[in-house]
Amino acid sequence: MTGSTPRRTVLAAAVAVAAGAAVTSSGGPATAAASGRPSRPRQGKQLVDNQAWTTHAQWRSGTAHGVRAEAGRRPGIVIDRPAGTTRYTDPHTGTSATWEYASWTSPSHRSTVPATEAVAHWNAHTPAGTWLQIELLGTYTDGTETPAYVMGRWTAGDGDADIRRTSVDGQGDGKSSISTDTFAIDAPATGLRLAAYRLRITLYRRPGSRLTPVVWRLGAMASDIPDRFTVDASTPGFAGELAVPSYSQEIHKGQYPQYDNGGEAWCSPTSSQMIIEHWGRKPSPADLAWVDPSYADPQVCQAARGTYDYQYAGCGNWPFNAAYAATYRDMSAVVTRLRSLNDVERLVRAGIPAITSQSFLATELTGAGYGTSGHLMTVTGFTDAGDVIAHDPAAPDDSAVRRVYKRREFENIWLRTKRYNASGNVSSGTGGVCYLYWPAEPTARQRTALAAVGLG
Repeated sequence: MTGSTPRRTVLAAAVAVAAGAAVTSSGGPATAAASGRPSRPRQGKQLVDNQAWTTHAQWRSGTAHGVRAEAGRRPGIVIDRPAGTTRYTDPHTGTSATWEYASWTSPSHRSTVPATEAVAHWNAHTPAGTWLQIELLGTYTDGTETPAYVMGRWTAGDGDADIRRTSVDGQGDGKSSISTDTFAIDAPATGLRLAAYRLRITLYRRPGSRLTPVVWRLGAMASDIPDRFTVDASTPGFAGELAVPSYSQEIHKGQYPQYDNGGEAWCSPTSSQMIIEHWGRKPSPADLAWVDPSYADPQVCQAARGTYDYQYAGCGNWPFNAAYAATYRDMSAVVTRLRSLNDVERLVRAGIPAITSQSFLATELTGAGYGTSGHLMTVTGFTDAGDVIAHDPAAPDDSAVRRVYKRREFENIWLRTKRYNASGNVSSGTGGVCYLYWPAEPTARQRTALAAVGLG
């Protein structure tokens, strides 16, 4: 954003908790019982476009170089006959190795929203010794083309057979650039926008190996959220609460500092883990064998390790969190933007919590007890008055994670794109960014709720 800190830059997944500040919540998580009338998201100019390739027909519609589309209960693409080999030097280990590769490129998608920003996502299985590269190839509204932007290099593993998962800095062409996980137009005031794009995903494996990544979902969220310090208040339309585990990031302070200086910065993976377990998925004992057995909630340590971006040097890379969630059995996961808390109400009513990203001063969110330049928490329900029930990982311990925040305050700090920081200067907000995780075979009610927020 011209004249201010780039929006993605402020979203470090660290939260500055005021010394000794804590909030004790009243009550505990209830079952998914709900009351109230169906929520009705407000209508207006479309600001967000979601596109994904998931079906066998969609996989067959792209351009394949060495991959094949597989049908079945969960269609996807795999390496068939590698298109060639390439040498990759891992910038984080210095290791240089040869890899076989095959690629798939989507048809061009013309966004319904000429966009200032875009974030890709993918759901895949990457056995040890395999990895993925995701690229965005865009077309501007002036008819020119973007470079082939690398949106991420991903593997679920962290062992010697794997690369280090990473975003790629330093990409730009004078019109747009990549900030960690986000494509952004450099000067939106000029009117230039991203009109269309293709996504290319390249699958890698060790030469001679019979292993292959499996990619089930590839997509992107394109958006053009106007600059705004405030948003219109939504009208409450639903009351109810989902049963979600409560995990604090703060109890992990000092643990595994190689992953973003330990648990105090783990709001994103902690939130992700809560929702993964809401859906009945957990890491296995073998997955957790590396964690010090004296540590509580070792699955949070596993989530931090599994989302860590070695370039960003943090666990707050948005699509890396979604990709981690999708490593669990039959899970789908995306990064998107929502319009209001009415959208969240609709999702929660269908059983789907939302992980929201926001930044705020301590005085802007009553009861939080801290201010932050970027923090993730999970919306799990709404009170009878319409206030937000959130699982906030910044709590001092697991018992204090469940909070109730004032609806108007929460909605504004989440949906705004501009704010005043503690120094009185203008900083950025996320404009309604959230992660959504749900089963790969959702119920009819869940499909309806997802479609209502633009996720078919």
